[in-house]
Amino acid sequence: MKRVDNAVIMAAGVSSRFAPLSYEKPKALTEVKGEVLIERQIRQLQDAGIRDVYVVVGYKAEQFTYLCEKFGVQLILNDEYTTRNNHASIYAAKAVIRNTFICSADNYFEENPFTLFVEESYYAALFAEGRTNEWCMTVDSGEYITDVQIGGKNSWYMLGHAFWTEEFSRRFLHYLEQEYNLEQTRNLFWENIFIKHLDELKMKIRKYPKGYIAEFDSIEELRKFDTSYIADTRSSILKNIAKSMNGTEAEIVRIETIKSDMTTVQGIRFLFRGEQYSFFYGDVLPRRMYK
Repeated sequence: MKRVDNAVIMAAGVSSRFAPLSYEKPKALTEVKGEVLIERQIRQLQDAGIRDVYVVVGYKAEQFTYLCEKFGVQLILNDEYTTRNNHASIYAAKAVIRNTFICSADNYFEENPFTLFVEESYYAALFAEGRTNEWCMTVDSGEYITDVQIGGKNSWYMLGHAFWTEEFSRRFLHYLEQEYNLEQTRNLFWENIFIKHLDELKMKIRKYPKGYIAEFDSIEELRKFDTSYIADTRSSILKNIAKSMNGTEAEIVRIETIKSDMTTVQGIRFLFRGEQYSFFYGDVLPRRMYK
């Protein structure tokens, strides 16, 4: 058994699909069922006895500083969050990664999944009944991950946290150092690098029951999980839109982002009383979209 040294929570990303909430504050600071997402995760880690918690920040980094005083966490800056994928957050935190939980700041765990002692490296997984577009895992008789494919049917898929032993960390960081400056690495998740070196990076699957881990990629998914967001989105943008249209926030549905490129969000499009509208940040009023 390995005693956990610390945890690294990745919270640097823009979370563009979570607009307009993520335009106003980082997704990790969203309140879900009465608790701020990242605060709930920090509490769960500390309740498990893991006192050293590092939060990797980038987008709106200043909004996370209160966590240092409230929970005693340490912040690590990823200043490449707009030009690289989440492997850059691992790279920024490489000096502290040993026997480490690697976490995403936007996960919601119904029960505490963390423990102070862990046997081997693992990746959390849920089971998808039917077809899914998630990252589906194949495992051997010892439950070690042997393949990962995007999309599958009736499969266990990656969702949630991972645990890295010190040996796994050493090997992974070796490959990350070697490949970091390659142009093809820029858009990769850390999981892509793991998959590329599966033969050397042994990791088990850790299966969790349905509903144990939640993740919200859009405000529509959040509304399904926390129905209070149907009537109150906590977004000043959506509140002003509803007011300008003499309606309610609940009538603003099927919200999607409008991007000028892969990372730059210009605004949102949505349905209101059966009609489609767009709203660009900086506008006063939404615009009706005609077919």
